[in-house]
Parts: sequence; structure tokens; C-alpha cells
Amino acid sequence: MRVVAILLALAASLLGPHSANAAAPAAGARETLDALTRANAAVVGLQVQAAQDARSAQTLGRQRSGSGVVIGGDGLILTIGYLLLEADHIQITTAGGKSYPGRVAGYDLATGFGLVRPVLPLRGVTPVALGSLGELEPGMPLMAATGAQPDEDPDVDMTRLVSKRAFSGYWEYHIETALFTSPPVGNHSGAPLFNARGELVGIGSLFVMDAAGANERLPGNMFVPVDLLKPILPELTRTGTGPASRRPWLGLTSSDQGGRVQVVRVTPDSPAQAGGLRPGDVVLAVDGTAVSTLEAFYKQLWSRAAPDSEVRLTVLQGVLEKTLVLKPVDRMQTLRRPAGI
Repeated sequence: MRVVAILLALAASLLGPHSANAAAPAAGARETLDALTRANAAVVGLQVQAAQDARSAQTLGRQRSGSGVVIGGDGLILTIGYLLLEADHIQITTAGGKSYPGRVAGYDLATGFGLVRPVLPLRGVTPVALGSLGELEPGMPLMAATGAQPDEDPDVDMTRLVSKRAFSGYWEYHIETALFTSPPVGNHSGAPLFNARGELVGIGSLFVMDAAGANERLPGNMFVPVDLLKPILPELTRTGTGPASRRPWLGLTSSDQGGRVQVVRVTPDSPAQAGGLRPGDVVLAVDGTAVSTLEAFYKQLWSRAAPDSEVRLTVLQGVLEKTLVLKPVDRMQTLRRPAGI
């Protein structure tokens, strides 16, 4: 009943200003309600178990749960990729409560998207259409949905777009445009975000405290827009990875600190650790080019022609300025490759 009530409220809100014709709002609300109901029926729950020796288990754990949404007539499911890293077993739970085994079909390091393909056909599930962030404006109401879990029913939430802007992640990640919404959705991992036509516009990635921007504290979520999926989907489904996934990786967790890039954590057995980087170091330059933000740091690192060629980092360790020579690696080669790819 809660889902139905929220869908009704969403339909009324998403419809926008009422027409002077009383019949038009009623027809429009019904059309919107039907579109959102169909979209919600394509949402699935994902339960993932990573391999016993998975390196990603150190930060993500072995048991993971989240959501996905069917985007292909063959049952292809789009989700957020970190759920799938080094996965051994995947269970798909449809809105109707049926469970199916799945396998990893693709992971794109650059965008963070992941694909799951059911081993058996998903009966009675219609794929959703892909929308576009170009039509979205701040303040616009949207629907976020979460899939069924063993101990949780599927759910929907009304949220609003707060901002569209570039996003740099602490885990060596950057996209030029991300969608930020509020209020936040609890189980955001892989949660699909829909517009009023029931079109998919984003996939949930993070909980954030700055949905409105750096100068305002507002809890919300960051969604990766599906616009980033469209140009890479053919190659992602064909090869299991995106064209920009092969790029230098150092093994750092970093943050922007008042116009400086500060190292927060160094991954064990990573190029960063081997090269002598330590938590607390400040990265000043990459190959002699000064950097003061995560975005600048990543772009300078990724602009190098050979992903595994040596990189020179100028860093501040305590009061000493040093130049460290690191040999990056292809991140995809450090992860246990799922059997499906």
C-alpha cells in the first residue's frame, strides 16, 4: 500500500501545474502513474557474494546488496559496478518475488556502471527506456526505486533533483556530470532514478552530505546519469568493459583539502605504497604539472599515453618536498575477473 500511495503522490507531483481543463490533469496523472508503475516493475534486487580472496572485500565486504533495473529485452540489468567487483555469486530478485541466478556481464571503471545478465530468462519483466539529464532541472521531482531483498520488500521514494555538476570521488574516480538529489534514499546502491515518463535517468552510487554543493550542507544521493552509458553500451556488452577503463591506477584514497590534494589512505600492495606515498602526504604535482584539486590530479594522471608508464609525483611529506617515482597499473588487472566476463 505504501508503494501505491507514493506512486500516486509522485504522479500528481510530477505532472506539474494543472491544466485549466479538469479532464486533462486526470488523464495526465493516470498516464504518469502507469509509466511509473511499469518502470518500478523493472526494478530488481541484487544479492552479491564476492570471492573469498577478493581484494575489494577489504573496503566493500564479501556480502553486498543493492538494486538494478532491466534495460534489455534479454533481461540485461544495469546497476552500480562496485556491487559486482570480483563477484562469485549473484542472485536477482524481481518485483514479483521470483529469484534467478545471474552473472556479471560488464563493468566500466570510468563511469562506475555494471551489467548483470540473468542465467535464466526473466519472465514478465519489460525493460525501461533510457532518458536524458538534459531535460532535468533543479527542483524537479523524480522517483527512486529499490529492489527486493531477502529481508526487505521493494520500495519507491520521491526525491528531487538538487544539482547537476562534475563529481570527483576519493577512490580515483571522476565524471563530468553527476545528478544530486535530496532527500536521500537509504539503500542507494544501484537504485534507479526515473523521470515522469518512467524513463531511467540515473543509477545510485553514493550518500553525500553536500547534495546542493560544497558551500551548503544537505544530505542526499549522487546518481550516475545514464547519458554516460549510451555511448559505451555496445562495447560494454560486447567486451565486458568500457573503452576508458584501462587507465593508470595508483591505489589512493584522497581528498580536496583547502586547495590541496591530500592522501587519506594508501591501498596495501599498491603502486602508491610501493612508491613511498603515505597517509597525510600532499600531492603538489604530477610529472611537473601542479595540481590542487582531485579533478586536476586525476585528469593529469589519466592523460598519459601509456597507463603503466612511470609517473613522477611531487609531494609534501611533513615539511619535506619530495619527488616520488611510481609505476601505475591497470586497475582492471588487479581485480579477480568474474567468470561471466
